[in-house]
Amino acid sequence: MFARSAIASRAAASALNVAGQTRNMATLKEIQNRLKSVTNISKITASMKMIASTKTTRAQRAMTVARNYGKVSEDFVKQAEVKPVEGAKEILITVSSDKGLCGGIHSSLSRYSRKYLGEHGDTPVVILGDKAKVQVQRAYPGNIRYSFNQIGSTIPTYDETSAIASVILSDKSLEFDNVKLVYNRFVSAIAFETDSIESYPISQIVEAPNFSAYEYQDDILENLNEFLFANNLYWALVEGHAAEMAAKRSAMENATKNAGDMINRLTLQYNRGRQAVITNELIDIITGASAL
Repeated sequence: MFARSAIASRAAASALNVAGQTRNMATLKEIQNRLKSVTNISKITASMKMIASTKTTRAQRAMTVARNYGKVSEDFVKQAEVKPVEGAKEILITVSSDKGLCGGIHSSLSRYSRKYLGEHGDTPVVILGDKAKVQVQRAYPGNIRYSFNQIGSTIPTYDETSAIASVILSDKSLEFDNVKLVYNRFVSAIAFETDSIESYPISQIVEAPNFSAYEYQDDILENLNEFLFANNLYWALVEGHAAEMAAKRSAMENATKNAGDMINRLTLQYNRGRQAVITNELIDIITGASAL
């Protein structure tokens, strides 16, 4: 009687151990698969970080040139003491891109644009890039007059900027006086700030107090108006591109670091599970030897 009970107990214990080992092996397999996936992701993010670092260096060089041209236009407006006219119609241009995986750089532009539209509800909007368009369109779909995509994959050129400026300025149904360009200003390799550039029409520039100090011909005023607008737009596009590349590099660096931390945790968990399986197998072997 007692012998049968002992045999039955050992059989039940053996069955439980087999079931436990099966569950452990399944769990270990899942951990191993997840570890492999995270390792692959870590390799991808590390490669994207290297690519973004290279693009950031190139974008910073282009930004330095574009910023110099933009500062000349800005200094010209300041020295002429151009002031915004009260009641002037304004248009908002949000300078974004089509690319993601760069942190909250596009969300910052969208928040700035939505806040401005909340205070100036009837302002027409032109959006450069699909990322900001999706977010602004949810709240203010009727304000968007133009949207341009295929932006941000490479460093913006002045020809592309001139084409965009020509489309906006040639539309007679789009009535505006001042232009507010919203873009991301490059601060450092790890920081950016959402800022704006004001662009004024030639009628306000001519009426500025100190504009009479400049010698000019009447037939170049219209060209000057188009040049100042395109120059500011080019500045915003190139500097926004540099800020985006720097943000992408930081995002991929953080992603690689987080993947490394997850790999360490999963490796530790896998080793502990494997050790538990080996311990159970040793217990089964010792128990079987003792029963003999």
